Amino acid sequence: MRHNKTINHLGRTASHRKALLSNMAVSLIMHKRITTTVAKAKALRVFIEPIITKSKSDTTPSRRNVFSYLKDKNATTELFRVIAPKVAGRPGGYTRILKTGFRQSDGADMCFIELVDFNDLYSQNKGAVKAAEKPKTRRSTKKKAAPAAEAPAAEAPATEAAAE
Repeated sequence: MRHNKTINHLGRTASHRKALLSNMAVSLIMHKRITTTVAKAKALRVFIEPIITKSKSDTTPSRRNVFSYLKDKNATTELFRVIAPKVAGRPGGYTRILKTGFRQSDGADMCFIELVDFNDLYSQNKGAVKAAEKPKTRRSTKKKAAPAAEAPAAEAPATEAAAE
């Protein structure tokens, strides 16, 4: 039975797994999208999302805490300067896993893992969907306000003609 077995050990020792996840997190931060197996991607998502949440507050203790996980100065700088401001309004869910099929050699289930706010294809379509799906309201105040705004515009030329 799998009771209380929440961590996928990925067939590695604790130190090897920690180094693997750290290196994959650095690659994801620097490249914004990486290709890996689904099991590693799910383990990486659990590893990196709290790190991105910590990077939202740009303080010295949070930088040191993030650096202790990543062990890469450039990745830490990239995370705090580029990624954190872009995900500041997002309450979580910073990564997306897209399955791509099976690896040719051993049949492993492969996928992309990417940072959500850095995929231009999804970001552009998301804005178009929101603009197209404006909620229809049944309020009559908007209809009354529109003719009132047009009425002074119509009266203005008439007063100018009377003044001449």
